Amino acid sequence: MSMSPTDTLYGKIVTILGGSGFVGKHLAQELLERGARVRIASRHPEKAFSIKALGDLGTVQFARCDVTKPDSLAAVLTGSDAVVNLVGAFKGKLDDIQGEGVGAIAAAAKAAGAASFVHVSAIGADAGSDVAYARTKAEGEAAALAAFPEATIVRPAVIFAPDDQFVMMFGRMMSSMPVLPIFAPEAKLQPVFVDDVAAAIANAAGDPFAFGGKTFELAGPEVVTMRGLNARIARAENREPSFIELSDGLGGLIAALPFTPISTDQYKLLKAGSVASGAAPGLEDLGVTPRPMGLFLERWMTQFRKHGRFGAKHPSAA
Repeated sequence: MSMSPTDTLYGKIVTILGGSGFVGKHLAQELLERGARVRIASRHPEKAFSIKALGDLGTVQFARCDVTKPDSLAAVLTGSDAVVNLVGAFKGKLDDIQGEGVGAIAAAAKAAGAASFVHVSAIGADAGSDVAYARTKAEGEAAALAAFPEATIVRPAVIFAPDDQFVMMFGRMMSSMPVLPIFAPEAKLQPVFVDDVAAAIANAAGDPFAFGGKTFELAGPEVVTMRGLNARIARAENREPSFIELSDGLGGLIAALPFTPISTDQYKLLKAGSVASGAAPGLEDLGVTPRPMGLFLERWMTQFRKHGRFGAKHPSAA
């Protein structure tokens, strides 16, 4: 997207709370391309210093912040035209970080005079869940809207990207392990491309009159099972690993053990799936056409093939 003074975010100060994380870096690039001034606020802003090279001189700022400390919040939100809250976690003080504590974040954004506030939740947010992550995500949505009624809530599905810890994790595992377990093989996912998520968040931040006070589910155009996802990644790597599909009982038992790749709560979330309910508007309603994983998978998995990019002749060279 080319920078244009007609863009709704051109010249605006957009503060990204939790901006040093995976999604934050992609969102920052999207905002900078639209001509926004981006403030990365995080406990560890140094993790995002590479973003500075993406913007023009004076368009990127870094600030140290702890969202659970009001004074810290007020300082980094000063002068913000728009605020995006990406802060979240799977463990720790979840009520403070992504639950009821989100109300304080939204209130601080309102006090700072921000015209828009976008809170990033997750598909599967459920106030009645026995999984703390899902419960606090739902509580965070309610708290955000109570303090900032014009806030936009976005609920992404599982996000994929060339630098993610999901698709790429499976890719790395398959390149080194001939036998792989599949937890919850029937679980359904609707993976969404990170840059589509970034574009949707930017659109919401730029037009609170159109999108404020609404909740959107951000999901990709195709639904896959965990079994199918693993098979697609294996094909893209030109590999044929042996898959061991774990039963619910065995999968749950392994998840309950220490030092395993998945926790009990994560296993429950995986079994529940990550698919749009259809009851809320989606990416298209935010002006974004979702792109399927198939557009990228072959190219991204090339690095995990045997001998990588030098593993086979190009057809034209045969």
